[in-house]
Amino acid sequence: MNDLISAIATGSGAAGVAIVRMSGALALETAKKMFSRKGEFTPNMMYAGVIDAGDFRDFGMCVYFRAPRSFTGEDVVELHCHGGTQIARGVLQRTLDLGARLAERGEFTKRAYLNGKLSLSAAEGLGEMISASSQAQVRAGYLLYSETLTGLGTALQAQLTECLAQVDADLDYPEEDLNAASRAQIAARLKGVEGELSSLVGQYAAGRKIASGVRVAIVGAPNAGKSSLLNALLGYERAIVSDIPGTTRDINEGTISLHGVNFLLTDTAGLRESSDAVEREGVRRAKAAIEGADVIVWLRDEAPAPAFPAGTPVITVGAKSDLARKKDCDVVLSSRTGEGLDALRALLYERGFGRENDGAFLLSERHVRALQQALAAVRAAQAAVNTCPPELYAEDIRRAWQALGAISGETANERVIDEIFSKFCVGK
Repeated sequence: MNDLISAIATGSGAAGVAIVRMSGALALETAKKMFSRKGEFTPNMMYAGVIDAGDFRDFGMCVYFRAPRSFTGEDVVELHCHGGTQIARGVLQRTLDLGARLAERGEFTKRAYLNGKLSLSAAEGLGEMISASSQAQVRAGYLLYSETLTGLGTALQAQLTECLAQVDADLDYPEEDLNAASRAQIAARLKGVEGELSSLVGQYAAGRKIASGVRVAIVGAPNAGKSSLLNALLGYERAIVSDIPGTTRDINEGTISLHGVNFLLTDTAGLRESSDAVEREGVRRAKAAIEGADVIVWLRDEAPAPAFPAGTPVITVGAKSDLARKKDCDVVLSSRTGEGLDALRALLYERGFGRENDGAFLLSERHVRALQQALAAVRAAQAAVNTCPPELYAEDIRRAWQALGAISGETANERVIDEIFSKFCVGK
């Protein structure tokens, strides 16, 4: 896989600089045919000169990274030209004319993985950073990219390897006393592994919110001030506001960022019985939004509280404080004056996401499935360690080890690997 690949590594369109990246054994030789420097290229040094694109020339820079001390683990050259669609395309085309082939999606990062420069989960973390829609997702992606999850998985695999080594000792020296002591040690190790796996799996709820946003349903009776609150939180007029009850009949949505986490706000139709078919449909959609919410903002009035889903945090709001609305609530506010909005934002973050989740990094369903499989296998081994022959619970331990290896890529199959890198852009 050391053939020469090339791609534009920067975004398209007008910009100050564009980068064309090559990776492979002939990267430097190809660059020498295009760049004006006559002497040798010292690795990691950037040189200024003229880039010959065949049909035109551009003043730019060139830098060479020698294998294996490069991102891909191969010889890598970057040509830095002026930004602009046609300049970058022309430089890229020249590399192709000289024998390179156009890189596939994520192929530079895939080569880095295949050459042992990073794990599979680290590559996924890099993808999360690139595609991030919030600062929290960037932070979580960086933790993956810095091998945090791989390190934890490898440490747990080491614990399981110790268990398997003790099983082998039991089989080789089956004296009764040694076997009983060994089983106790294995059971203790498995209990520790189970606890760490449970903790990691529990992170996924926060990770999903980081990746997809925290879903917030703003609910209440007609004319409770829901649309006004949505507009006040967003800072612009997203929803129509009227004194006429039942104005909102469909879902109005908007997104705000709190401490780098995206919160997806949904303004719903007023909850009441109605003979109007359109309004009834609006109420049905409101109830669906409530069922799918991570946190509910309820604008309280004189009516009893609706039946909210068990386990979903509810923030009770006394709205229209400038009109002397009820004040026995979590927060009292006025969408018109802005009173209480900061307090509501703080409650949204604490109850909808939680400051204890700031270090969460488990974003991928693939990761959580692997951890769940490992956890199930460890629990099966725990249940069997004191009652079954070593050969049987050793198989459960091996299943757990294999599941953890899928996180780093150690035991991942080719289909999974190809699917992961197909989500990257061409230049990465």
